[in-house]
Amino acid sequence: MCVMVPSSRIHGIFTPHVVPLDARGDINETALRHYVDWLIDKGVHGLYPNGSTGEFTRFSAEERRRITRIVCEQSAGRVPVLAGAAEANIRETIAACEASHQYGARAVGIVSPIYYRLSADGVFAYFREIARESPIDVTLYNIPMFASPIDLPTIRRLSEFDRIVGIKDSSGDLAGMMRMIEAVRPLRPDFVFMTGWDVVLVPMLLAGCQGGINATSGVVPELTRAIYDLTMAGRIDVAYRLQYTLLRLFDTAFAAGDFPDGFRLAASLRGFDFGAGRQPLTAEQVAKLSAARQPIDGQIRDALTDLGAA
Repeated sequence: MCVMVPSSRIHGIFTPHVVPLDARGDINETALRHYVDWLIDKGVHGLYPNGSTGEFTRFSAEERRRITRIVCEQSAGRVPVLAGAAEANIRETIAACEASHQYGARAVGIVSPIYYRLSADGVFAYFREIARESPIDVTLYNIPMFASPIDLPTIRRLSEFDRIVGIKDSSGDLAGMMRMIEAVRPLRPDFVFMTGWDVVLVPMLLAGCQGGINATSGVVPELTRAIYDLTMAGRIDVAYRLQYTLLRLFDTAFAAGDFPDGFRLAASLRGFDFGAGRQPLTAEQVAKLSAARQPIDGQIRDALTDLGAA
């Protein structure tokens, strides 16, 4: 079990990182531990194993728990771990919460149930059960492109449960985030709002978010950390200049292939051998990723250059 991080409010840049795989497609534990060390050394505030960028649905429940355990062990209390704990049903999700608690994660992130499109009442009932049973703090994960959306009235209702401490919102809807903050903060001043949409990190921070859980932080962690620090310090002009640099990298990686293949490729260009992802690719997809390699590498170099000039 890893060293427990003292309980504190989640904030800053958390990395929903990719998982290195070996030639057989199995978890490359040595490479994953090395990557965790690198991310921490580069300044991220926390780690987010088993997120969308980590292709969590393409691993077994046992593999997901192993990933969480490895990340908790390797972080060893240096940064908090916010572990993805979403499973296919309520019992397995609660079991994943229990495992994450045992490994020493600070909290878990849970997306609405996938496949079945639930009503708002269905989403509420699901998270209410988790809030009652989980031994670890829970952050909601709203990603409407992949799962049942968590609407504002439901978020407000769920904020009344002490165990639910925040939300990661990946809709990219700035006005929606502002309405969320306005509705929930009077009820729960300690409730945490994290944006999962990289290209609006600065405006989301200015609107009142405590940080971001962003795929690009696994590629250029020093850039995302700088954007956060500059925004918090009130150096908004410089923060926005770097935000536009991040936007260009994000757009290039996102367009390189089916998500998150472009981000897996981009992270590998920082000197890691992540291997191929779990999703089989056609020859055309492989060619598209290969063609994106040089542009993405150029965007990374531009980002690091711009950071040095900030």
